[in-house]
Parts: sequence; structure tokens; C-alpha cells
Amino acid sequence: MKKSKAETTETRRRIVEMAARELREKGIQATGLADVMAAAGLTHGGFYRHFGSKDQLVTEACGQGMESLVEKAEAASSRCGGKSTFEAIVGSYLDPKHRDDRADGCPLAGLGSELARSTEETRAAVSIGLLRLVGLLTKQSRRRKREAAKSDALFAVSALVGAVTLSRIVIDPQLSTAILSATKNHLAEARRAGVSRRLGR
Repeated sequence: MKKSKAETTETRRRIVEMAARELREKGIQATGLADVMAAAGLTHGGFYRHFGSKDQLVTEACGQGMESLVEKAEAASSRCGGKSTFEAIVGSYLDPKHRDDRADGCPLAGLGSELARSTEETRAAVSIGLLRLVGLLTKQSRRRKREAAKSDALFAVSALVGAVTLSRIVIDPQLSTAILSATKNHLAEARRAGVSRRLGR
């Protein structure tokens, strides 16, 4: 029986969602189409009814993963409580729970070296998400000049991604946690120093 357009759309969405998790958990090269389809509760043979190639799926899945990352950052900023929005986003990203949850984590930290070798379409999709995250942090800056605020945001995102990547690589749990903590502290200090310079202190 032929599926309705709504059912087809939902199936495709499920495949992309499962692919995003599988790719972040196992890596692009190590993830087979059969793995993705099985995770979505579908047969391997149905893949090409929705996608023309694995590259197309990787592009959409990585884009979806970046969208999810930005949504989490926005959610963290909305429930920041007594913290600044910047600190809330940084704290959420550098949380050990994020480090340990590869499948639902940041695609930049989980797939960085592979993404650098991916198709232009995939890198473009990831770049869009990266710029959205940078834009979100830029808005939280207390700098008067937008260029300086964006520079701070780019530095912060680079530090965040590097910290989570390294914290996943090392085998010493204490060192792993120390990497996250040190990065959080240094970003907070850099932000405070920037505010002090702006106020002429």
C-alpha cells in the first residue's frame, strides 16, 4: 500500500534524526546505512526511496545535529537563573553530561576531523549551524563593537569544541573533568576582563 505524503515525510524525518545520533556516536565512516535504517526501525532497502546517497543523508543529519545544538544553547540561556546567559550556555556545553552523551552531543566535537573532509554541502550545513551559535553568543556580549563581540564568540566556540573533544580523548577521568573546568573558568575570566576593560577599570 502506498504511503501518504505525511507518512513519507515522517519516515524521512525519523531517518535523519537516527542518522544524526548514529553519526555522532560512531563517526561518519563507521556508520553504515543499514545501521541507520535499523535504528529507525526500517529495512535497508527503503533508504533510496528517501535519499540519493549517504552523502545527502550525512549533510541533512549534520545540519539537524547543529540545529539541535543551537536549540539546546537557546534553552540553556532561557533558564539561566542567576547566571548570565553566556555563562549558562558555556556551562551547559561544558557539562560532563554533554561530554558523555556523544550520540546527542555537538557534531563539531564529535565529528570535527571527519567533517573537515566531508562534502562541501555537509560543511556548508554545519557552517550555518556554527554561525547561528556564534550569533547567539555574540548577542550576549557586553562589547560595544559588534566585530569585537563576534571575535569573542568565535574564540568561545573554538574553546568549547576543543575542550569537549580533548575531554573525550584522554583516558584519565580527572584530567577529562579538569579540561572542562579549566576552559569554563578561563572563558569566565576572559569575559570579566573584557567587561573591566570596557568600563575602564
